[in-house]
Amino acid sequence: MKSTSKKRSRSKKVQKRTGIGKGAIAGIVVAVLLFLALIGTLMLILHDNAKDFVSEYEKTHYRKSLYKAETFASQLCVTDADVAMEGYTQDASLHAVGLFDVQGKNVLYADQIFEPLYPASTTKIMTAYVALKYGNLDDIVTVSERATDFAEDEQVCGLQAGDQLSLRDLLNGLLLYSGNDCAVAIAEHVSGSVEAFVDKMNEEARNLGATGTHFVNPHGLQNEDHYTTAYDLYLMFNACLQNPQFVEMISQTSYTANLTSASGVPYTMTWEPTNYYASGDAAAPEGVKVIGGKTGTTDEAGSCLVLYEQDQQGRPYISIVMGASQKSILYDNMTRLMSSGINGK
Repeated sequence: MKSTSKKRSRSKKVQKRTGIGKGAIAGIVVAVLLFLALIGTLMLILHDNAKDFVSEYEKTHYRKSLYKAETFASQLCVTDADVAMEGYTQDASLHAVGLFDVQGKNVLYADQIFEPLYPASTTKIMTAYVALKYGNLDDIVTVSERATDFAEDEQVCGLQAGDQLSLRDLLNGLLLYSGNDCAVAIAEHVSGSVEAFVDKMNEEARNLGATGTHFVNPHGLQNEDHYTTAYDLYLMFNACLQNPQFVEMISQTSYTANLTSASGVPYTMTWEPTNYYASGDAAAPEGVKVIGGKTGTTDEAGSCLVLYEQDQQGRPYISIVMGASQKSILYDNMTRLMSSGINGK
């Protein structure tokens, strides 16, 4: 009995010390459970509301994105696979070939147009696009030392450090004679540095849907991280053709630039196109009028050509041949491509 009394006494002391009885503990537990239940209910309501909000947000923006994508695609020649064309067989060594009916929004021929490849100087299509979008053609540009730093076998227009000429002159040298010195001078003037300009090239390429493209320079000299696809070149070239000044530049058979040397002496330079159809070294097929285009050649890229032409009714086309081992193969394939795809329609 003493022992039991002591245990009860000890129990009462614990209750007094804590100040909490069994009834109070039970009340707290119930209160906590009710609180947790309330929180759970609120969380469930908030979750459902958030889910409904996110769902509606996603639906709205998905519809907008889908509309933009459909609108974007409706203005372009679109395919997801190679396209054969009766009457044309390309050289097996070519990296990629494409023929696009710009007005009809049709891909007439496609071979490996989504495969990554080196673009060489066809890069300058995007250089021109960015310069025309962000630059002022009447600006006077001073040529830097960096813009003249090229090897003897790398294509230049012959600019000298300290020369002054207009951005218009530089773009003509870029597109007609494919001057690498012009590319650097343009980049430095428009964006302040080559690096900043290249960032803008990549940004604008993505905006045009050219998702298989990555540039590291404005001229296209070989770099493993500098690549594109034939289809992306179509997208970029097609965007350039919306600018009448670009079309005017690529359609010329020569251009004379007015420069002032570092010592203040005025002089002129005349540049002729590297495109054989423009220079008269290659003949377009009967019924096809070649307006102009952009060439590109390196050991890794091969000989390349992106071309803008019209049929007898003035209907526009873009033709692309990439990776020929020789210029004769390049122009033979391009001529046969235009003949079969445009005259054969």
